[in-house]
Amino acid sequence: MIDLNILQESPNNPAFYMVLFTVLFAFFMSSILAITYDLTTRTTYRRAHFLQALCLISMVAAMVMQAIGDSLGRGLGMLGALAIIRFRTNLNDPRNMTFMFASLAVGISCGVFGFSIALTGTLIFCLAAFVLRWSPLSGANELIGVLKLQFPMDQDLRIPIETELKLYCKDFDLQEMRFLPMKVNEIKNEEGEIISTSLKREELIELNYLIRLKKDTSITKFTSSTRAIEGMHDMRVKFETAPRSL
Repeated sequence: MIDLNILQESPNNPAFYMVLFTVLFAFFMSSILAITYDLTTRTTYRRAHFLQALCLISMVAAMVMQAIGDSLGRGLGMLGALAIIRFRTNLNDPRNMTFMFASLAVGISCGVFGFSIALTGTLIFCLAAFVLRWSPLSGANELIGVLKLQFPMDQDLRIPIETELKLYCKDFDLQEMRFLPMKVNEIKNEEGEIISTSLKREELIELNYLIRLKKDTSITKFTSSTRAIEGMHDMRVKFETAPRSL
């Protein structure tokens, strides 16, 4: 025979159809969040497991909230049970963490039958994500350069160098200054005695800058102009996007 308790409604034991609707609604709302994340994230590589987690974690939160109901004892027991689990997955990107918390909030709202809260919050959150995606605040995949310059110690080229950086860069910061001693090339005979010496490299100053070019700046023009500074000994530049890891 069919257990009629699955059709009975109470705060601590919701009816079967209500539990089913709650879980499915949470899954639908979190799926919208996952699609929004996929469309508004500029990185080429996206972890499929993270997208799946966005869809599934709201269902887990909804089931937990419905299992607790209005029972204080259940809540304390659930807290103790969850304390046993060790969550060791790190979300290094604050944006990923925000989407994960949004999915959890959807599940909690559905679990306490706050469907209007879940729907309204999801729609506004997704709209805000799309607005930020096309706003100036979206700096994803922006190239950040590491500029390394060397020049003789008897020539102070920092002022002309930073003049060039102000012309081509939106932002720049001096990360490191090093003094490189001169190198002497020694020629020894078979007995190990030094028979002649020659200067291999004079004393140098090395500056390391972290730079961000202006939007319409040509990398080729920037490097050519900076390398053309009189007295420049060596110049190296490397551009990469800011690391984004889950």
